[in-house]
Amino acid sequence: MRIAQIAPLYESVPPHLYGGTERVVSYLTEELVARGHHVTLYASRDSRTTARLRSVCERALRLEDGPLPCPLAPHVLQAEVVAREAAEFDIVHSHADFLLFPHIRHRAIPAITTLHGRLDMPDMFSLFREFSDMRLVSISEAQRNPMPWASWTATVYHGIPESLYVPQHGQGDYLAFLGRVSPEKGLPCAIEIARRAGMLLRIAAKVDPVDKEYFEQVIRPLLNQPHIEFLGEISEDQKSEFLGDARAVLFPINWPEPFGLVMIESLACGTPVIAFPRGSVEEIVQDGVTGFVVKNVEAAAEAVKRIPQISRSRCRTIFEERFSVRRMCDDYLKVYEQVIEEHARGALSGAGCIAGPGE
Repeated sequence: MRIAQIAPLYESVPPHLYGGTERVVSYLTEELVARGHHVTLYASRDSRTTARLRSVCERALRLEDGPLPCPLAPHVLQAEVVAREAAEFDIVHSHADFLLFPHIRHRAIPAITTLHGRLDMPDMFSLFREFSDMRLVSISEAQRNPMPWASWTATVYHGIPESLYVPQHGQGDYLAFLGRVSPEKGLPCAIEIARRAGMLLRIAAKVDPVDKEYFEQVIRPLLNQPHIEFLGEISEDQKSEFLGDARAVLFPINWPEPFGLVMIESLACGTPVIAFPRGSVEEIVQDGVTGFVVKNVEAAAEAVKRIPQISRSRCRTIFEERFSVRRMCDDYLKVYEQVIEEHARGALSGAGCIAGPGE
C-alpha cells in the first residue's frame, strides 16, 4: 500500500523531547514500513524515519531561535505540497488538524484525518459542520463527546512499541508525574496527593513558553516542599527508568484529555496509574486492575495505600493487548482499506469519493 503520513511541523518526527502527536506518527510510520508498505512522511527535515521523507521546513518550528515564526505559513505550504502529490498514494493520513480539508474535498483525495486535540471549543463546530464530508478518526470515545454528530469513521487508540519500555519493579519509593506544566494537567493536585500520602513526588515536566507565567506564579512556590523533586523535561531514553521505578504515576487532570500517552507509557513499564475520571481516563485505566480512578485528592492519597493490590505484570500484559503499536497499526490498516474501497466505488460510479454539502 502507498501511504502518506502528514505530521504537524511543531516537533520533529519523532520529537527530541516532548511531543505526543509526533511520537504517535513516528511509531505508526515505522510499523507500516516494517510491514512492507511504501510510506512517505511529510514532516520537518530534522525528522528521523525509515520512510521516504518530504519536508517544507528545515527543522521543527519549536526549535527555531527567538520567537516562534508564523507557524501557519509552513503548514499551509505543506498542505499544498501534499495535495499536489496525493495521486501518488492509495491513502493520505493527516495528523495536521483540519489544514487539508479543502484539498481533500476539492481534489477528491482518499484520506482520513486523525484528530489529536481537544474538541470542546464551540468556535470549531461550524468548521466541522461545513466539512461534514471528511473522514475523521478519534483517539478515544470521550474525545467525540463535544461533536458526536461529526463524520467519525473509527476510534483508534494510540499504541507504542512493546520494546520501547522495559517493565520494572517499582523499587523507587516515589510517585511520578510526567507531562506538561500547564493548568489542565493538575500538577498542584499531584503535589498535594503526594504530601497527603507521605511520599516523594518526582516531577518530569516540560514548561512551554505559554505556561511560563503559570509556572512562576503557581508551581514554583510549591516546589520548595521537602517531598518534591523537579527534574524538568526528560528524554525518551530516561522514561523507562523514571516511570518503571515509580510506585505509581499520578494523572490528576482537570480537562477532557483526548487520550493521554503517559498512561499507556506507565502501563508499559508495569506501573499503575492513579487518575481523575476525565476525558479518556476510564477508557484506558481499569479501576482496580491497572490502577485507580478516583474523584479527588483525598481519594487519590488513599489509593496510594492500595497500590500493592495492583499486579504490575498484569499492567504490562494489558498494555501489550490494548496499547501496542501492532494493534494500532492493525486498526489503521482496516480503516485505510475501508476508505480505499469506498473511494474506488465512488470513482466507478462517477460520483467521486467525496462530495461537499449540497453537492
